[in-house]
Amino acid sequence: MIGPLEIAANGFATAAILLAGRNSIHTWWTGIVGCTLFGLVFFEAKLYADVILQVFFVLSSVAGWRLWLRGDHGHALSVRSADLRSLAWIVPLGLACAAGYGALLHFWTDAYAPFADSMVLVFSVIAQLLLMKRRIENWPFWLLVNSIAVPLYASRELYLTAFLYGVYWVNAIVAWVRWRRLARLQKDGGTVLAQA
Repeated sequence: MIGPLEIAANGFATAAILLAGRNSIHTWWTGIVGCTLFGLVFFEAKLYADVILQVFFVLSSVAGWRLWLRGDHGHALSVRSADLRSLAWIVPLGLACAAGYGALLHFWTDAYAPFADSMVLVFSVIAQLLLMKRRIENWPFWLLVNSIAVPLYASRELYLTAFLYGVYWVNAIVAWVRWRRLARLQKDGGTVLAQA
């Protein structure tokens, strides 16, 4: 049954995700509110890796907000690609971390779907770190996360959340295209910072 807490969490999270796709600074404060509410939703659903993820999202959103406002070492952050060599080791490391944390949850808690939940946790952390640094490659990681999250949340009868993660999947594709275009514009001499 969809309750007011899940509706509020999804409202703020949806705003944050759509604002991120538009490269808007307001993604951060809306994300902080949404993630705080989602922490409570996931605790009630016994998705403990997702609770930890929401704590990470709140903390990283504060840092991301600061980075987007002030830049990195005094220089404004622009939308750009990550170094592909550094990304090559992230997927195998992410899989290993998800397996390890999933095993921990499996053996020590009453967590539901600990391995799928851990995959959502680990790859969301990777995607969020890339988003904080305005790296284009955050969007393919969000696609992976959303692909796992939709059936996971539906299986816990979080139908609104599952539906919206399907919408976020589409948003990730649109945002990926948009951010690639922004990076090309910046490369050609235009400055594109966070939009209001």
